[in-house]
Amino acid sequence: MFHIATEKEILEGKVTDVYFLRALDVLKTKGVNKKVKAEIVVKRFPGNYPWGVLAGLDEAIELLSTLNVKVSAMPEGTIFYPGEPVMVIEGMYLDFGVYETAILGFLCQASGIATKAARIRVAAGEKPVIHFGARRMHPAITPMIDRSAYIGGCDGVATVAGADLLDISPSGTMPHAMILLFGDTVEAAKSFDEVIPGSVGRIVLIDTFQDEKFEAIRVAEALGKKLAAVRLDTPGSRRGDFHAICSEVRWELNLRGYKDVKILVSGGIDEYSIGQLHDVVDSFGVGTSISSAPVLDFAMDIVEIEGKPVAKRGKLSGEKQVFRNKKTGEDIIGLKTESYGRKYIPLIRPVLEHGKRMSEQPAVKEIRSYVLKQLSDFHLGLENSGRK
Repeated sequence: MFHIATEKEILEGKVTDVYFLRALDVLKTKGVNKKVKAEIVVKRFPGNYPWGVLAGLDEAIELLSTLNVKVSAMPEGTIFYPGEPVMVIEGMYLDFGVYETAILGFLCQASGIATKAARIRVAAGEKPVIHFGARRMHPAITPMIDRSAYIGGCDGVATVAGADLLDISPSGTMPHAMILLFGDTVEAAKSFDEVIPGSVGRIVLIDTFQDEKFEAIRVAEALGKKLAAVRLDTPGSRRGDFHAICSEVRWELNLRGYKDVKILVSGGIDEYSIGQLHDVVDSFGVGTSISSAPVLDFAMDIVEIEGKPVAKRGKLSGEKQVFRNKKTGEDIIGLKTESYGRKYIPLIRPVLEHGKRMSEQPAVKEIRSYVLKQLSDFHLGLENSGRK
């Protein structure tokens, strides 16, 4: 059997931390059940990132739609800053408290992946980024990982299930295993070209047996104009100066008239290595750094009980709103009742009321475009913040 929770188990609250179940028993037995408002907030981001990307909202809303609650939230794909509530849940505590574990789980991991993908998108600029990281995580959550990576800015994903969810074609090259079985890179490349439909780009892995430069030349001469790109997945123990290796390959291909052949790199790629290779590499296959990205550490905090502001130590009581400057992307955290003029728009909006969705969830491609627009409009780099 596979060790995964079913949808039924999630909806029945069986993936919750047990102390919520015990609290439920105590509160029910003592007749304590009050109307509360709870905010979901990240106090700080991993690695001191200045901003994050909200993802996983669709699944969280799917769960909350089965409950008798009101929900307001930032739109999925919103770039947000530390201390900003991204979601507000209003209802009788016993109606939703037991689902805190699942709600946070939906948001924490998906947002962590989308945030890392967006940071990689910033580093790569306009150059293509493909998500290759499914193999590093449990296969049951592959579609969620691919979706979050795509939302964050990846141009494609490698798995069939992920691509189906996104309504795009899966992206990939060829595995080392195939080349090893043929015993020669060129023979493997020629066989791939003979068997696989022409609609699939001819991207050949060139680090299996010999020096990348010489393999690139051999493959280019064998496939000619059919060759779209060469891929370097050189092991860390053999890389030395990886930039210099890529530069050599580029020089030798150009010298022989193969200027149109692109260079794709993969293996241990993150936003920092992309910055180092950006001038000589045309596209990036990014795996582990996206799929196993650190989660965004959301917490759910009660900020109001029976209409009165209240919160635990270290938290700000009262329902809040996040106001964004439409031109600069700067945010202000204020009370829900406040206003900061026409330049600022409220980010937290009604999404669910007692099981009824207040608006349709945008298509995933629209969410991705929303992320990219924010990155561009607000000139967000890896280390700048939009908080006032």
